[in-house]
Amino acid sequence: MYVHDLNPVLINFGFFEIRWYSLAYIFGILIGWWIAKKIIIFKVKNKNVVFDVKIFDDLVSYIIISIILGGRIGYIIFYNFSYYFTNPLDIFKIWQGGMSFHGALIGVVLGTYIFAKKAKINLFFFLDVIGVVAPIGIFFGRVANFINGELYGKPSNFFWSVVFPEIDKIPRHPSQLYEAMLEGIILFIILMKATYKKETRTGVVSALFMILYGFFRIVAEQFREPDMQIGYLFNLLTMGSILSFSMILIGLFILKKATNNEFTK
Repeated sequence: MYVHDLNPVLINFGFFEIRWYSLAYIFGILIGWWIAKKIIIFKVKNKNVVFDVKIFDDLVSYIIISIILGGRIGYIIFYNFSYYFTNPLDIFKIWQGGMSFHGALIGVVLGTYIFAKKAKINLFFFLDVIGVVAPIGIFFGRVANFINGELYGKPSNFFWSVVFPEIDKIPRHPSQLYEAMLEGIILFIILMKATYKKETRTGVVSALFMILYGFFRIVAEQFREPDMQIGYLFNLLTMGSILSFSMILIGLFILKKATNNEFTK
C-alpha cells in the first residue's frame, strides 16, 4: 500500500508556480505533434497521400485552443454547471483543475472541422492522425491526475492500493493509473498498429479511437469514485460512462462508413 504524498506543484517561484498538470498538457501536445508529423510522412510515402506536412503545424494552434476551451466548457456543462453558474469567475481558474476529456474531444473535432474546411482537406485525414496521438496526452493527463490526488478510485484491499490523505485514510484503487494504462499506453499501441497498416482506410482509426476509448473508460469507471457533485445517474451510471457509451455508438457509425470507403476523397 502506498500513501500518496506527491506535490502537485513542481516548482514554486512564489509569484508563479509550475504544476505537473500544466506540464502534462505541454508535453502531451509537443510529443503528440512530433509523432503526428512522423505518421503524416508515412502516409504521404506509403499511402499515396498528397499533403504538405507543414499544414499540420498550422492545425496545432487550433487543437490547443480547442482542447482548452472544449475541456473547460465540457466540464462546466457535464459535471458542475450549478457551481459555475453561481461562481462565474471561477470558470477562468483552469489551474485549479476541472477539465473534461469528452468536452475537449468535442472541441478538437469542431476545431479540426473548421480548419479542414478552410484548408479544403479531408476531415478524417486529420482526425485519424489526432486519434493516434491523443492517447499520449491522455496518459500524461491521467498521471497528473494521480499526482494531484484527484479522480481517485473506490476503496480497495489490493496490495497496490493508495491512500489519499487529503481525502481520507481508506486504501483506494489508483484509478488514474488504470486509465493511464488503458486509455493511454494500450490504446496508443493498438492505434499505432492500425495506422501503419497500408490497407487501413480513412476514418477507421478515428472510429477505433472512439470505440476503444469509450470501452476502456467505462471499464475504468467501475474502479473510480463518481464525481461528488453528481454521483450516479439513475443510481447506476456515472456521467463519464454515459458519455463514453455515446462515443462507442458514434465510433461504430463512423467505422461502418469508413469500411465502406465513404471518407476517402
